[in-house]
Amino acid sequence: MRQEPAAAKSQSPTFPFGWLDRLSWTALIIVAILLGVAPITGQPHLIEKLLMVADGTLVRLLDIFDLFLHGTPQILVILKAVRQIRGAGR
Repeated sequence: MRQEPAAAKSQSPTFPFGWLDRLSWTALIIVAILLGVAPITGQPHLIEKLLMVADGTLVRLLDIFDLFLHGTPQILVILKAVRQIRGAGR
């Protein structure tokens, strides 16, 4: 089995995000929705943390981690959509 040189691999259009292309749309969207609206009762954490960013009160490490946890799936959906629209994730 022949391996590509590292330079050729890094210039591949799928190199940094090839793993994202292999993720299922269905699974990614389900996770994005569930973490986007969690907790089901009350104000969703994602909205709460984004309001804290807007107010400049997002300073606790736990709140920053919470924003990262609840916001990552939405960012991945956006990245996957952009890659598919541009044709890089074929």
